Amino acid sequence: MGGRDMTAQAPLLRVSNLTKTFGGVTAVSNLDFELPEGKLLGVIGPNGSGKTTLVNLITGFTRPVAGRIEFRGRDVTGWPPHRVVGEGISRTFQMVRPFYQLPAYKNLIVPLYSPRVKKLTGGRYGDRSAVALDLLEEVGFERDAYVSYKKAGALPQGYLKRLELAKAMALRPDLIILDELFSGLSLAEVASIVPIIEKLKHQGKTIIMIEHRLKELFRIADGVLVLNYGRKIAEGLAAEVMKSPAVRDAYLGSEGD
Repeated sequence: MGGRDMTAQAPLLRVSNLTKTFGGVTAVSNLDFELPEGKLLGVIGPNGSGKTTLVNLITGFTRPVAGRIEFRGRDVTGWPPHRVVGEGISRTFQMVRPFYQLPAYKNLIVPLYSPRVKKLTGGRYGDRSAVALDLLEEVGFERDAYVSYKKAGALPQGYLKRLELAKAMALRPDLIILDELFSGLSLAEVASIVPIIEKLKHQGKTIIMIEHRLKELFRIADGVLVLNYGRKIAEGLAAEVMKSPAVRDAYLGSEGD
């Protein structure tokens, strides 16, 4: 994996001393990192290392007990999810959450009616159904196939993951957080989604990817953050990070790749 120094420009996102406990368990502990605009940060670590808790903290699904989250220099710590979305941060979920009884394309109508999209378009978005179909085509739904019109509950996992990505894209975010987007997908499915993520980067989107599929992640990440027991144990380019004995012991030693 290549990549330039991720500290060479002002950060879009800054996390400072972030801490979250659940009872007596510390899920995230004094975490610090910065993410410049237009970069892709991979976040890896063993199960239970705090990765999804970090996503939930940034996106407002849980509140920290200490620390600060800044987005474009604005303190968004503890904001509820709808305010975080309005500020320009969207996410996918590790466990997909579609409207199962609605056709796939109608799952995108809800985000397309969001206050953020209305603000960005001045309320002039045109035919939202057409926009929804365009978005689904961008993430790999065949344009002339019936699959976009099928109920989400009838779609296989590969399409549900693509739908999850399209829902996040529909909000026109500046930062997209992908929580194990590749999980449950075949190698061929992952290979077909990687160019979509690369296109988002080319469009200037900033991305955080929580991921266990290291080979595919390292191809597209500009930098990698490694967590273990809620703490940052390494940060930098993938090739450098994976040489760390602490990373090998904590991550590869416990799970392998």
